[in-house]
Amino acid sequence: MVFRVMAFFQSAVGSLQTIVIALGAGLGIWGAINLLEGYGNDNPGAKSQGMKHVIPNSLEQ
Repeated sequence: MVFRVMAFFQSAVGSLQTIVIALGAGLGIWGAINLLEGYGNDNPGAKSQGMKHVIPNSLEQ
């Protein structure tokens, strides 16, 4: 009886290890892709406006 319970827990732990490793690998790949894509490229508001911030209203005419 004890051996069956231990075998069950060993099997469960092995399965959970596989799931956790797969999730970690997936998150790592997702993070690497996000780093390679860069940030701020899709948001025009994040781009620098140059002198418009330093001297407002002087370039707008």
